[in-house]
Amino acid sequence: MSVAVIGAGMAGISAALQLQEAGLAVELFDKSRGTGGRMSSKRTEQGEFDIGTQYFTARHSAFRAAVEDWQARGWVARWQPRLYRIDEQGLRASEDDQQRYVGAPRMTALSRNLIADIPLHSATRIVELQRSEDGWLLIDSEADHHGPYQQVIVATPAPQAVPLLSAAPALANAAAQAQMEPGWAVCVGFAEPLTLALDAAFVRCGPLDWVCANHSKPGRDSAANWVLQSTPAWAAANLDTPPQEVAAQLLAALADALQTELPEVHFTHAHRWLYARPADHQQWGALAAPELDLYVCGDWCQAGRLEGAWLSGREAAQVLLGRS
Repeated sequence: MSVAVIGAGMAGISAALQLQEAGLAVELFDKSRGTGGRMSSKRTEQGEFDIGTQYFTARHSAFRAAVEDWQARGWVARWQPRLYRIDEQGLRASEDDQQRYVGAPRMTALSRNLIADIPLHSATRIVELQRSEDGWLLIDSEADHHGPYQQVIVATPAPQAVPLLSAAPALANAAAQAQMEPGWAVCVGFAEPLTLALDAAFVRCGPLDWVCANHSKPGRDSAANWVLQSTPAWAAANLDTPPQEVAAQLLAALADALQTELPEVHFTHAHRWLYARPADHQQWGALAAPELDLYVCGDWCQAGRLEGAWLSGREAAQVLLGRS
């Protein structure tokens, strides 16, 4: 049995691994050149930055077991930052003491190691699914055809999934209900390290949502690299703001939040995420139209978070295997 998985983020990777282990022939498709979806890292002249998922936690027993295996393999590492909260009352230590994990030595290390020998069609944007007597044909943005495949799993952000689900209106309607929020991420390389007693902070005032000393994570080397992430509301109001202006505004917000003068800036890079995270928490697990051999998964199906994406992909694969 052949299966196409559209989307090489954690949900798609999780589904593909389950199916490959069950003996199915699986191929991954992703519109980006890299892997991992929002587990993205940016390689620059200033070093590498995690510009998407900053860390993940493990609550579900099955996911905890998987994380322990990844840690034993050296693909992830524990991260115990000096974590703070910044709001109108100022700076104070965060009471959030969850164990956090990061890919090592960058977030994309996890996705690359997980994919391993699964065939991956990168830089391939699938824009349409066509049903034929032999199965599903995948049509990309260059009008090239891939397939046929007997089964298809769509593992993209909800707004990108909707147009691929025209053959299954119930699935398309469900995906259309799952709203996703935008976000801006800014990589900053300072001329010298900031002299602060914090590694990361949740920000609850102004345009910032999260700030992090990227070098505080295991495997990262530069001691002057930071990542700033905006709130969804600020990003929605600044979707078309030029990246240089976004970087300048969030740097000014960082100085205000930390109440300090920042060192000289050597490098900035701003990245806009149109679908940074789910706006609402759903408990669908995964969506399925078994009669059409069509399945859907993603963090937006399973309460957000990287763990949710992994669980959703696993559930989509299990439903498919039960059907087959």
